[in-house]
Amino acid sequence: MNKMEGEIKEKLLLKKVRNGNKHGVDHDINKEESLKNKLWNENKKMWIIAGPAIFTRFSTFGISVISQAFVGHIGATELAAFALVITLLTRFANGLLLGVASGLETLCGQAYGANQHHMLGIYLQRSWIVLIITSTLLLPVYIFASPILKSLGQDEIISKEAGTIALWFVPVIYSFVVSFSCQMFLQAQSKNMIITYLAAFSLAIHVLFSWLLTVKYEFGVTGAMVSTILAYWIPNVGQLIFVISGGCSETWKGFSTLAFKDLWPVVKLSLSSGAMLCLEVWYNAILILLTGNLKNAQVEIDALSICLNISGWEMMISLGFLAAASVRVSNELGRGDSKAAKFSILNIVLMSFGIGLVLFIFFLFFRERLAYIFTKSEDVAAEVARLSPLLAFSILLNSIQPVLSGVAIGAGWQSVVVYVNIGSYYLIGIPIGVILGYVIKLQVQGVWIGMLIGTLIQTIILIIITYRTDWDKQVRT
Repeated sequence: MNKMEGEIKEKLLLKKVRNGNKHGVDHDINKEESLKNKLWNENKKMWIIAGPAIFTRFSTFGISVISQAFVGHIGATELAAFALVITLLTRFANGLLLGVASGLETLCGQAYGANQHHMLGIYLQRSWIVLIITSTLLLPVYIFASPILKSLGQDEIISKEAGTIALWFVPVIYSFVVSFSCQMFLQAQSKNMIITYLAAFSLAIHVLFSWLLTVKYEFGVTGAMVSTILAYWIPNVGQLIFVISGGCSETWKGFSTLAFKDLWPVVKLSLSSGAMLCLEVWYNAILILLTGNLKNAQVEIDALSICLNISGWEMMISLGFLAAASVRVSNELGRGDSKAAKFSILNIVLMSFGIGLVLFIFFLFFRERLAYIFTKSEDVAAEVARLSPLLAFSILLNSIQPVLSGVAIGAGWQSVVVYVNIGSYYLIGIPIGVILGYVIKLQVQGVWIGMLIGTLIQTIILIIITYRTDWDKQVRT
């Protein structure tokens, strides 16, 4: 075991096994299939991963949306404060932790494809170590949320309320350690239906508890946050019980001291993954931050947070396809089948784009009607209607970009995509948004247009990188 451990290095620790598999595993790879059969088989494999992943992400995202809906009916200040915490601070933490955990997605996916099943449990434990340390380092952001938000130019009253709400989110941050790592561990094995059942149960409990604690017993923000914490932790306990109690007998062999050995390659991949996804997830957080410095900030933040929530629902579909792309690409690369990897990419991108196109048309027509789910304010609803065309275009781009990010995770390109994200988002998108919003006085629309330009550039670059990749060489390296 120790000898094998030493052989597994940073290049996803699987080159030796993969090269062996290339000649000996699955002679069916080389058999010609009809396009119809290929599509049918590929879509079955894709939806086994994407279906549960989409539903799980809908349920998980629904927790914050339900919380925001109940908080929004408590008061406008509370809604703006909650929006700042969930969209700025928690998106910051979520992006970092999700990124760090996505290194596990690469390792587990390729290890499973290469039949190195015993390594998945070791990688999971290593991921817990890295994620717990990362979460602890994030605590000051929540403890000092109020002064941090004030220093960033946010309204004083909203910042004070946000500081109180932020403290309630500390247990939520630690819930991401278990949630993200177990999801990626199980997805790599196509065993994510258990996550779906737990997420659905948690969402139902959250609706009930939110109503009881905020409407019936009128505990206000405290009631909403207690329900939120329970909703995040209930499925985590279920996932842990499933993993360590025999649900993954091939891949979980118990706790091991090997988790503390050869940590550096995992840390490096986790840091690259973290930087890649952080730069993407923080992009929308900066949109909220810039909006907070515009005139009539409360209405702008409320409207924008509603738009981002609607966009977030669609993003859950794309993130489900991201998971499918990551698992399918990493599994096929682990098996040594470059043709199957390329076919998976094309199939998933087209499927996700088709769904995004339908939703693009849908949201162009519904505009402010959806806003009344989150607010009673006519001013906020009118602002949502004004932003709807930008929302629709965001949805269309979001149907492609996350899937390509999933391809990058599956192939282990995280460090390359970091530079792409820095250039497109932070050197192009944000500066254009600042000029349009503040200098040309387009306000939040200008900021959002700039951000969309950055996303479009990033998407085009990822398409070019994916198209020009030598996938045969990718299998060999």
